[in-house]
Amino acid sequence: IQKLCDRVASSTLLDDRRDAVRALKSLSKKYRLEVGIQAMEHLIHVLQTDRSDSEIIGYALDTLYNVISNDLEEEEQEENSAKQVDDLGSQFTEIFIKQQENVTLLLTLVEEFDFHVRWPGVKLLTSLLKQQGPQVQQIILVSPMGVSRLMDLLADSREVIRNDGVLLLQQLTKSNAAIQKIVAFENAFERLLDIITEEGNSDGGIVVEDCLLLLQNLLKNNNSNQNFFKEGSYIQRMKPWFEVGDDNCGWSAQKVTNLHLMLQLVRVLVSPTNPPGATSSCQKAMFHCGLLQQLCTILMATGVPADILTETINTVSEVIRGCQTNQDYFASVNAPSNPPRPAIVVLLMSMVNERQPFVLRCAVLYCFQCFLYKNQKGQGEIVSTLLPSTIDATGNSVSAGQLLCGGLFSTDSLSNWCAAVALAHALQENATLKEQLLRVQLATSIGNPPVSLLQQCTNILSQGSKVQTRVGLLMLLCTWLSNCSIAVTHFLHNPANVPFLTGQIAENLGEEEQLVQGLCALLLGISIYYNDNSLENYRKEKLKQLIEKRIGRENFIEKLGFISKHELYSRAAQKPQPSFSSPDHMMFDHEFTKLVKELEGVISKAIYKSSEEDKKEEEVKKTLEQHDNIVTHYKKVIREQDQELEELKQRINTLTSQNEQLQATVTQQVSQIQQHKDQYNLLKVQLGKDTQHHNSHGDTLQMNGIQTEEVSKLKEELEEWKNKHELLQGQLKEKDSVIEKLNSSQLEMGAAEHSLQTSRFGGLEHSNELQKELEMLRSQIQLQSAEISKLQMENQKLQVMNTAADPMLGDSGATAATRSELEARLEQEIKELKSQVKALSEEKESLKQQLDSSTSTVAILQDKNSRLEREVAESKKEQDDLLVLLADQDQKIAAQKMKLKDFGVAVEDEDDTESGDQGDEDEDGDEEEQD
Repeated sequence: IQKLCDRVASSTLLDDRRDAVRALKSLSKKYRLEVGIQAMEHLIHVLQTDRSDSEIIGYALDTLYNVISNDLEEEEQEENSAKQVDDLGSQFTEIFIKQQENVTLLLTLVEEFDFHVRWPGVKLLTSLLKQQGPQVQQIILVSPMGVSRLMDLLADSREVIRNDGVLLLQQLTKSNAAIQKIVAFENAFERLLDIITEEGNSDGGIVVEDCLLLLQNLLKNNNSNQNFFKEGSYIQRMKPWFEVGDDNCGWSAQKVTNLHLMLQLVRVLVSPTNPPGATSSCQKAMFHCGLLQQLCTILMATGVPADILTETINTVSEVIRGCQTNQDYFASVNAPSNPPRPAIVVLLMSMVNERQPFVLRCAVLYCFQCFLYKNQKGQGEIVSTLLPSTIDATGNSVSAGQLLCGGLFSTDSLSNWCAAVALAHALQENATLKEQLLRVQLATSIGNPPVSLLQQCTNILSQGSKVQTRVGLLMLLCTWLSNCSIAVTHFLHNPANVPFLTGQIAENLGEEEQLVQGLCALLLGISIYYNDNSLENYRKEKLKQLIEKRIGRENFIEKLGFISKHELYSRAAQKPQPSFSSPDHMMFDHEFTKLVKELEGVISKAIYKSSEEDKKEEEVKKTLEQHDNIVTHYKKVIREQDQELEELKQRINTLTSQNEQLQATVTQQVSQIQQHKDQYNLLKVQLGKDTQHHNSHGDTLQMNGIQTEEVSKLKEELEEWKNKHELLQGQLKEKDSVIEKLNSSQLEMGAAEHSLQTSRFGGLEHSNELQKELEMLRSQIQLQSAEISKLQMENQKLQVMNTAADPMLGDSGATAATRSELEARLEQEIKELKSQVKALSEEKESLKQQLDSSTSTVAILQDKNSRLEREVAESKKEQDDLLVLLADQDQKIAAQKMKLKDFGVAVEDEDDTESGDQGDEDEDGDEEEQD
């Protein structure tokens, strides 16, 4: 080993160092101590310097694992040397982690993807955590991204590394809440649940078991992770785990283990030790996702192994504990028997059956306790099965109450104890049921009168039965009498009870009987503390005097203290679930320990109080009771007002919804009325048509008080208006043509003299005015024509509708009310038509007058125009004559000029002559214009 270590330290060639490390690896299993002492430092140096070669790193990690791990040695070593082996592994681990850089280096190597490096690194780190868990956890926690690097192992595609990664995380998360939170927030729940699903849920192998153990580490006593698990909807993913199917034969050991861990994981989430709010939310989630229903299916299934059935009962117990919804559901579950029986009854049958396994009976008792915990409704249902009015007279079905009474008085002391504790839980913090249970009567034997349940319990106590039975009955009586004065009075009414209790307390008995003596002292103390002094012989003061004489106060207090000093009392006070190593240890119930803790002090004070203090206390109690009554009264009033408010709110909601419905109905009816109006308008026209049709057949039917003759007259008037309109349009066209001719003639006369133009302008202005009047007439006639065409279209529609609705006329005239309504509406419309006709006739008269005036104006214009034309013709004729005269004069002047030239007379130039002539012509023109 020393030579190999030297080679590792001094060889320059990598191959030599690799061979030396391989040789150390082979020696490390057998010579663990020597290799560890001599080679560890060199191996760590190899890890630091030769990281480029994965092979030598792998050998070095394997060698360190063999040196540090105890797994191999534990298989070979005897039990007596196991401690020495543990010490060896722990010492080597301590040497390795003394330098924190070594653990950080190992975390870096675990990140390598190479299988020969990653896998031995994971195993070595797991071994370090097993040996020195808290120290290694702290180093990893402070290392940057230390936990996150290890979480990547769960995503490795190689199952060997993934599975060993789960084992590593198991060791890493043990008892370290900070690391548990980091792992949970690194998406561990999602990955682990995926692995469980891939492996086949409860049918999977040991990998599923490892994942479940890791989940337990993450969730147990870690409220933050539990809340994260619930809010991440991971509870819903647990439901498929418990779908075991109908074929429950052939359960493998691994399946039993897996299902056992799965049930424990559910219990971790709803444990009574968790904060109440977190437990309650998990319970609700389990009900809503169907997980509770699935567990109840396993509970009632056949062929389920006993330990799985027991754990399922415990799991169901904690899922329903204190959750009203879940308790109500559990009460409704029936066993698949014929006839069906409630699951509670079937479970109680197992509890009082002495042939059933002890752990199963404890589980059923716990289930019954959890069902009644803070469940007054369930308590009432159980007690009601004992009351005379509800007992089944036929005896066909067994009730829960009958099973409890049967167990209470059976020969099996364990059944007595379980039934007494179960019945005590039915009375827990429920004064009403304590009073009702006093009515229960039992038939002890034929021919004897029935005995009350309270009396029967005290009878069995006095018969000197087993200690377990007496302890159970005394716990039941203490629970029953506490905070119930009527029950105390009933108990004291039996003259044998107080002497029996004082006799039991006063005797000096062995250790086994000391517990019974303490419970008897507690029962007698309750009879004093809750005594209302209604029985003269058993008033508080007399009972105290009796204790002073028979027992002694100090002795009484000492015997009372036996209860809380008992070892089994301390064990029962730790948690609600009854867990006993053997039936003999089954003495105390968890809820009863709370009652003892509450009453022990007040009873001790009550024993030492004087009569005056008792009187003062009575007065204070009465005052408090009065206050309580007042508070209760106001609470009741407030509750009633709350109920009234709720009812009023519901009524408001109902009325609001009704109002919305009515508004919708009104809207719908308005649309229907509009449709009926449209249909009525059609029917109105159809009825008019029908009237014509019946008149043609000699029918004298009248509608709207108007004969069909008037309708025909209206039609004739419309035709006349149409003809007149056409005539007027023709006349207008003629007038337009005349005016256009006049305009053209007036334009031709544009070259006439100025005097003629002035007279013509007056005529044009007059003709423009006429044109404007004619335009106005034309627009009025167009309006009238539009109205006439509208009336024609309405007439056509009426005809079409009448022809279409002929078959419906029989129905439309069916009722007089409809006909009268139609007549009224038609009469109104006929009136409107008459007024329109009258207006049209007035417009016709005005149009006639305007037309006459326009014709007279046109005649005047025509006369003027003809006169102007004559004058123009005469002026043209005069102009022609003048032109002829001028031409003759020009010729004469030219001849005279020629003569003058011949005679040698000077004559003006031609241009001058022309200009002079032009001036003369201009002057002549001006004169003519002036004329």
